[in-house]
Amino acid sequence: MNSEVALKERGLRVVSLTVATGLNYAFAVAPGETLAVMGPSGSGKSLLLRAIADLDPHDGDIHLHADAQQGIAAHLWRRQVGYLPAESAWWDDTVGAHLPENLDATALKGWLQALKLSEECLEWRVDRLSSGEKQRLSLLRLLAGSPGALLLDEPTANLDPETTEQVEKLLLARIEEDDLPAIWVTHHEAQAKRVAKRMLRITKEKQVEEVTL
Repeated sequence: MNSEVALKERGLRVVSLTVATGLNYAFAVAPGETLAVMGPSGSGKSLLLRAIADLDPHDGDIHLHADAQQGIAAHLWRRQVGYLPAESAWWDDTVGAHLPENLDATALKGWLQALKLSEECLEWRVDRLSSGEKQRLSLLRLLAGSPGALLLDEPTANLDPETTEQVEKLLLARIEEDDLPAIWVTHHEAQAKRVAKRMLRITKEKQVEEVTL
């Protein structure tokens, strides 16, 4: 494979993707780039992310670098494409049980500091967490999985302005440093402008427009 072809295969590429709402998408997100997505409630923003994560039925082709979604088992694809839903699922009693055993201690400490969490949070019971704590700990779990791309469904929805700023900085640093293509769903255009230079806007008429921020 020559260098020109290899360059074209980098990033997250969505080719003629059709989701349950009937909306059709075609776009690419380069390594280290964030694409914002906005639209009215119920317009299909979450469905787009779930289709890319191979969680919902869809038609079309999706590629992460040289890998095609259709050529990889769904659970293996989702290890590469890190999806943060609006409400994350928890399957064990304590927070720490949801993190990889071989997680780098230095990286963990940095993420905890950025998310304004103490190391004791790993011992917390999931059923005692507030919505804001769940939001931040879901982000921690996502980053700990070392994904090759990020699909973020309103990652700061339950956070105060100060923590929102910290989370934005953390995610943008990770996206840039690790060359991750990222899609960031938000309800706030001000946030879209802070985190991205391009945006997909889903209109009330169920049309998809790409705009420059």
